[in-house]
Amino acid sequence: MQSTDQPTFIRLGQGHTMNLFPGVNLTTNAGEKIMLSYVTFEDGAIVPLHSHPHEQGGVLLSGQLEFTIGDNTEILNPGDQWIIPGNVLHTVVAVGGPAVALDVFYPIREDYCKRN
Repeated sequence: MQSTDQPTFIRLGQGHTMNLFPGVNLTTNAGEKIMLSYVTFEDGAIVPLHSHPHEQGGVLLSGQLEFTIGDNTEILNPGDQWIIPGNVLHTVVAVGGPAVALDVFYPIREDYCKRN
């Protein structure tokens, strides 16, 4: 993870990488106050129902996701976005093949980052 007050370019694959759930991998990089999370999903991979105090927004880069936020479930396609307030339950399933998403968190999720 990069953490700096200077402009930084980060190449695909650089950062702190971890397996979050079976078939769900992420690479994170953070600045002073926000964190980017590049998330890859294998077909059928599930992020179980959960919540966290962090505000989360994202955009689907490729594939399809069945996304549930609170009581609302939708199939998302590339370019679709989401905003999840803190402490709201949500879950995600990759449908119809692999998928890639970019999540943005505020404040930084220390449990997803490794500080240099």
